[in-house]
Amino acid sequence: MRRPIVITQGDPTGIGPEIIVKALLDGAFDALSCPLWVAGDPAVLRRAAAVFDVVCDVVPVGERLRLVCARRALEVVPLSNLDAERLVYGRPDIPCGRAMLRYIEWACDACRSGEAAAMVTAPISKAAIHAAGCEFPGHTELLAERCGVDKVVMMLAGERLKVCLVTTHLALAEVPRVLSEGEILETIRITDVAFRRFFGLKRPRIAVLALNPHAGEQGMFGDEEPRLIAPAIARAQAEGIAASGPHSADTLFHFAVRGGYDAVVCMYHDQGLIPLKLLHFDDGVNVTLGLPIVRTSVDHGTAYDLAGTGQASAESLVAAVKMAEQMSAHL
Repeated sequence: MRRPIVITQGDPTGIGPEIIVKALLDGAFDALSCPLWVAGDPAVLRRAAAVFDVVCDVVPVGERLRLVCARRALEVVPLSNLDAERLVYGRPDIPCGRAMLRYIEWACDACRSGEAAAMVTAPISKAAIHAAGCEFPGHTELLAERCGVDKVVMMLAGERLKVCLVTTHLALAEVPRVLSEGEILETIRITDVAFRRFFGLKRPRIAVLALNPHAGEQGMFGDEEPRLIAPAIARAQAEGIAASGPHSADTLFHFAVRGGYDAVVCMYHDQGLIPLKLLHFDDGVNVTLGLPIVRTSVDHGTAYDLAGTGQASAESLVAAVKMAEQMSAHL
């Protein structure tokens, strides 16, 4: 039997617990080829089931618990024991923050030890984990430190398009200053290694975008292409990587979504995220490349305005689990 995929429950006062239960009730996990565990809190998951008028039974199974909801079941690793009935949606406290950290750290360590095949993260409150003593701004930085990795790449992915970002959450005016040949080259390298290891591609086809319109139009609209991007691509090619570019962003995506490339390396956040979300708004997956483990995530936040209503979509979570299953199958 294949090793399990672990979903971290995320913020107990956000939509994480209920989209896990919603996906379970909808049968979205029925066809998985590997077991599915939730690193979380049984009482919080039972409260989430009540949102859908479902009563769950909890059955001990060794060190885990089996949450049985309407004839479907999930294995739960009980890592917190919160007073679920006293929790207020949208208002995580310090115990919630500590619980979120435990879920992430346990799942990461289970993947590193080989007990688990992959981890899928539900959304957290960055403010709550910070209040609980976490020095990192979010999942990615925490996981990178725990895995001993200096550089990771954010990839947003769907079936038709996968984009990898050189820079992420940064003011657009700062992007030209922050870009460097070294950062672009390292992003290409990490993308190449990850697609070989986790997607089973012998020679991934990587399109590298220009920063400026029309790839700079021979220096008329900027010099980042000949000065930074083209040299990084040339170095990658010299290492045997099938990288090409700099491609003009206004035309490249047309060919990428038709299957001409396996991944697109983008210079800044919106350059990649606008076309990705146009195609994969509901089922987009956030993947952290560069880690020694498989980590996928939903492509949305805690959605406090929807928490407790049962209206939040579970599509991104289901897509993240399926991509984790696909990626871990190559290990």
